[in-house]
Amino acid sequence: MKMKDMCEFERPREKMLSVGARALSSSELLAVLIRNGSREESALDLANRLLRLADGNLVKMFSMPFATMKTLKGIGPLKACSIMAAFELGRRFLEEKASEGIKTICTARGVYELMSPTMKGLGHEEFRVIFLNRAGRLIGKETLSSGGTDRTIIDNKMVMEAALRYEAHSMILVHNHPSGDPRPSRGDIASTESLKKACSSFGISLLDHVIVCDDCFWSFADDRLYGA
Repeated sequence: MKMKDMCEFERPREKMLSVGARALSSSELLAVLIRNGSREESALDLANRLLRLADGNLVKMFSMPFATMKTLKGIGPLKACSIMAAFELGRRFLEEKASEGIKTICTARGVYELMSPTMKGLGHEEFRVIFLNRAGRLIGKETLSSGGTDRTIIDNKMVMEAALRYEAHSMILVHNHPSGDPRPSRGDIASTESLKKACSSFGISLLDHVIVCDDCFWSFADDRLYGA
């Protein structure tokens, strides 16, 4: 059904103006971003098809490569850009929200809650570091490498340069496993031990290495698996 054939209240844009964005379904919100349909499908039809391709899962849609999305019939590069921009704004909002009001980080769960909003749904591994001052307060965090689906590089020199730049007293390593299994690999264990020695030589404490997945995480410090 074409948008013009729908009653005004059923049209996503008009509905949003009338009752607010929170009242719209995910497909309706996507239709607002898509704006215009094709000859065969309305913007809402396109949104529903895009959601079906992601099994109705926004996390999977977030992970959909731009190159794939822009080639979908009826979407194209401009509409794909709008969708990806909206996802990126949402990711940045969650990152700011997760950091808001944080004074100290005391547990692996605290690390997971801080970092998972921006690492959830990633289709590749990313290695990040949280830097803390002497009181255990967050003074910075950085993404230091981005790799493939099952590996990322932990460069001791890059980590230590960043730690010295922040004048960090301690740090926590974080990386994700897109596979959904947070248990450390042999490479993860070896890299952690190597970096622990490097930190020690600079008088910096390596408090933990947390591996995060969408719904669980692993803590090296606790040596155990947690559910989200």
